[in-house]
Amino acid sequence: MGKYFMTLIILVAFSCNSSKNKQNNKKAQIKEKPNIVVFYVDDLGYGDLSSYGAVGVETPNVDKLAKGGIKYTDAHSSAATCTPSRYSLLTGNYAFRNQAAILPGDAPLIINPSVPTLPKMLKKAGYRTAVVGKWHLGLGNGFVDWNTEVKPGPLEIGFDYSFLLPATGDRTPTVYLENHGVVGLDNSDPLAVNYKEAYVGEPTGIKNPEMLRQKADRQHSQAITNGISRIGYQKGGGKAMWIDEEFPDVFTGKAIDFIRKNKDDPFFLFFSFHDIHVPRLPNSRFSGKSTMGPRGDAIAQMDWMTGAIVNELEKLGIDQNTMIIFTSDNGPILDDGYEDLAEEKLGSHRPTGPFRGAKYSAYEAGTRVPMIVYWPSKVKSGESNALVSQIDFYASFASFLGVKLKKNEAVDSYDIMSSLMNSSEKAREVLLEESFTLSIREGNYKYIKPITTKNLPKWLKNKKVETGLVEEIQLYDLSKDIEERKNIAKENVVLVRELEEKIDSIVNIN
Repeated sequence: MGKYFMTLIILVAFSCNSSKNKQNNKKAQIKEKPNIVVFYVDDLGYGDLSSYGAVGVETPNVDKLAKGGIKYTDAHSSAATCTPSRYSLLTGNYAFRNQAAILPGDAPLIINPSVPTLPKMLKKAGYRTAVVGKWHLGLGNGFVDWNTEVKPGPLEIGFDYSFLLPATGDRTPTVYLENHGVVGLDNSDPLAVNYKEAYVGEPTGIKNPEMLRQKADRQHSQAITNGISRIGYQKGGGKAMWIDEEFPDVFTGKAIDFIRKNKDDPFFLFFSFHDIHVPRLPNSRFSGKSTMGPRGDAIAQMDWMTGAIVNELEKLGIDQNTMIIFTSDNGPILDDGYEDLAEEKLGSHRPTGPFRGAKYSAYEAGTRVPMIVYWPSKVKSGESNALVSQIDFYASFASFLGVKLKKNEAVDSYDIMSSLMNSSEKAREVLLEESFTLSIREGNYKYIKPITTKNLPKWLKNKKVETGLVEEIQLYDLSKDIEERKNIAKENVVLVRELEEKIDSIVNIN
């Protein structure tokens, strides 16, 4: 009996030590794999944060990240519009390789489930993955029946959890999609979506302007939800319709729920804001937080959402082991289809900072965006002038985590992890930008490929934007001409040819 008792004690002690060792090993593993949070704001310009010179709005929560982390002055989205930028960030491939462009709300998923993606790569490294917010990368294989399971979607390309605006705020369907299902849908009131013709008897912005809270252009004057007309038609699904003013609380709440459930394991959160995209309908508690009307108030709302999530990381004690990247999907736009006083109330604020152009533009303001990297325990504060592209997050994270990429994986993504960790490190020497044409940066030289303007979409002609999309060859020296006003192409024929050849070599990569 005594020998049996002693053996039992030894076994229990061994079991306890083994369990503790496993827990310690797990904790050590977690420390080596930081949580990754990407805050991806929509249509936020280089000059739209107070840490980047904003006037008329304060962004204290984002400024805290800029003060404690690395603030970048030459960081770029891969494209001057939203769908291509998102595609490139998640695949590590330029959008033109898949002809990715701004999508209607009923478009099929443009990322083939067989393609390697950033969330898939992170799952290989042991991460839990989630996307919360705007999607706009298509869903399904073609026709979508919104009353059944909607797939393929985020879960089929590597996300463990998703809570989405299926497209974006100005497009139908105006419902939330959680994983594969529309939230709150009543089966007795099925939802139908159509982008070709209106449903008989359903109000539209053109037929029923008296129902609208904001006037809209013809493109945005179809189905009406919450007093706002959108692009696309829909009928049914009444109980599932969103209320725009609830976005900040709904999306922030879903992100925090995911963080709480996964706080003990490494996680990746792609928090894809709807703000400050149109229609701009910030919650009433942000009304008057800026001097610029709804657009400025939406910036304040975005700042609050960022702060709420960062505060949660701090409360849970995991902020020191969390790498945060804050940036935008493309440059800013004021009038983008709705009369919300964005132009009239701008004052002396410059959303583009010192740069020319805007969203949709080949000029610098189309893709040069604010970017901050914040990781309290690892990254020292500073300002970086490194030439950075969001397409490089993929290869950088893979390198840091020791994940070897396959030959056909993230072919356009480069490892710039050193510049994400140290403000004095350089990143790219050459950077490609998409904006209905292709542009290339090499150092301070910027070449914009000529384009036949008759091939541009008709709606683009109605935008109050200097697109830079012309049939003339353009070359600028940003070191002397940051506003891209003096075209020096004629005096630099050899350099133009070299940059054209570099674009071709990137496009034709095997």
